[in-house]
Amino acid sequence: MAPGETCELPMFPLGAVLLPGEVLPLQVFEPRYLAMIEHCTASPERMRFGVVLIARGNEVGGGDERTGVGTVARITSCRRAPGGRLLLGCVGEERIRVDEWLPDAPYPLARVRSWPDDPSEPSADDVAALTDRITELTDLASTVAGAPRAPDWSQLTGSAGDRAFTLARVLPLGPLDKLRVLTAPTAAERVPVLARAVDDVAAALRFRLGGRG
Repeated sequence: MAPGETCELPMFPLGAVLLPGEVLPLQVFEPRYLAMIEHCTASPERMRFGVVLIARGNEVGGGDERTGVGTVARITSCRRAPGGRLLLGCVGEERIRVDEWLPDAPYPLARVRSWPDDPSEPSADDVAALTDRITELTDLASTVAGAPRAPDWSQLTGSAGDRAFTLARVLPLGPLDKLRVLTAPTAAERVPVLARAVDDVAAALRFRLGGRG
C-alpha cells in the first residue's frame, strides 16, 4: 500500500505482536482461518493479511477485543499437514492502522490504512541510553542462559525506525512492550520507548537473580 492508502484486508488477531521484518510461523486449524488462507493463497495478489494483538479474549472462537495497530504479514510458504491443518511461513511487512472492523463473515476483515514512519531521527543521547540498557540486559541474560548479544546500533542498517524494530525483534520483550514499540509514531519516539522496555526487562531479570538462593 502507498502511504496513507486504505484497503480491505483479511485479519488474523493473535496473542502476539508481529513487527515489520519479523518471521512468523503459524499453524492454522480453525475453520474461519482455513477459509481465510485459502482465499489469500488463491492468487499471488492476495498473499497478505493483517496481524493485530488480541487485547482481551482468546485466539480461538472469536469474541476477542483487538488492538487498532498491526502489521501486514506476507505469506512466504504454505503446506498442508495431517488433520486438515495448514502450516504457514510469513514475514512482517508494513505497519497498519485499523480504520474499521468489518463483519467477521466468514473470517475477520478490516479496512486498514498504511502507517509509515514520519521522518525523524532519534537524538544521540537517546541512542546512547538505549545502547547502555541493551548492554546491561545482555550482560544479565548471559549469566542465566548464555544469551547472545544484541547487535549494536551502529552495526544495523536501514532507517532509524527500522533499526529499532530490528532490536525489538531480537530482544526478549513481551507482547505489550512490543506493541508500545510498534505504536510509537516516529523513530525519534520509538527509541526511548524501546529503551524503557529494555530497562523493565532488565529490572525483572535483576529481581530474579537477586532472589536466587
